Amino acid sequence: MNLKDKAVLVLGGTHGMGRATVDLLIEGGARVTATGSRDKTVDCLRQEQPRVTGAVLDLADDGQVEAFAGQVPDTLDAVIVFAAIAELTPLEAVSRAEFDRSFAINVRGVFFALQSLLPRLKAGGAIVLTTMTPSTATPTMGVYSATKAALGAYGTVLAAELLPRNIRVNMLAPGFIDTPTLGVAGLSESQRAELHAIGDAVTPMRRHGRMDEIARAALFLAFDATFSTGIELAVDGGLSTVDAPVD
Repeated sequence: MNLKDKAVLVLGGTHGMGRATVDLLIEGGARVTATGSRDKTVDCLRQEQPRVTGAVLDLADDGQVEAFAGQVPDTLDAVIVFAAIAELTPLEAVSRAEFDRSFAINVRGVFFALQSLLPRLKAGGAIVLTTMTPSTATPTMGVYSATKAALGAYGTVLAAELLPRNIRVNMLAPGFIDTPTLGVAGLSESQRAELHAIGDAVTPMRRHGRMDEIARAALFLAFDATFSTGIELAVDGGLSTVDAPVD
């Protein structure tokens, strides 16, 4: 994909699916600004991708979110959002702190970051939000699922509100994706192996998705899906649409 002269912001672009998207954008010739929540991960991104403008942004910090738009060096063609946290906790064990932390980052922080960035987004541009596959409910994912449902609801309304500016807003809904953390920080090696096995078993295509498959889908929504707005694209190996074959 030729992305020369395109300016793109990736919120949550230092690792996993976001980092794969940053790499693909750079390969296409785009000018990329990418955020991470920690100095260490942003510094690592800058070293490995010198053409990327890296910025530290803690979406739970209202002051950082409010000031961030002024740090973006370009008028933007697209904003792609991967920033989120996932903590897998059974309902009876969820603390108020965990609940508030998840919503502060995954919903509130994203909402107000986009609000502050709207003046920097070009007419004809695009926003891509990352939700999650609309598959059957998964135990321990209640809070995370609720944040992503809220983000999806926000995205459809934002798509309607931005029609007069010809800005498209779409959602990308990954299934089980083979990232270094499998989307959940803090898991032990055995827990990751168990989660990986579950993902392979329940996905009709019998494998995890690759990070580059998500990155290509994100760029499709950002640049090629020019007659789509307010949609949620499931990239989940058939998890939400196809019955898994019986072994």
